[in-house]
Amino acid sequence: MLNLYTRHPPSSTLSTGSVPTFKERRPFYSRKMDIEDIRRQQPGKVPLIIERFEGERALPLMDRLHLHPEQTFFLMANENSVVTNSMSLAQLYQHEKDEDGFLYLVYASHPAFG
Repeated sequence: MLNLYTRHPPSSTLSTGSVPTFKERRPFYSRKMDIEDIRRQQPGKVPLIIERFEGERALPLMDRLHLHPEQTFFLMANENSVVTNSMSLAQLYQHEKDEDGFLYLVYASHPAFG
């Protein structure tokens, strides 16, 4: 069984009002060191960063997915590929992991009908 390793971003914001991404808050060398630590301490876990799409208010994945009946939910890998539910997390990690070693997922929910 493949377990997840997640880190929750702090609630600080940039002067523009948007929340900086994990990559913006941590330099590449720090992220690479994080991956080495994670691999050493938790070798069976996927180093995963889940962030909000700009304009999203909350993460509906924390307990249960709470969407209105007319909403759809999207997970995007590296902000450009929509994640399919037929792919395992291990397969997704192998195909979409970043050069720093993390798998970056962005979530968004949008009205499905209009």
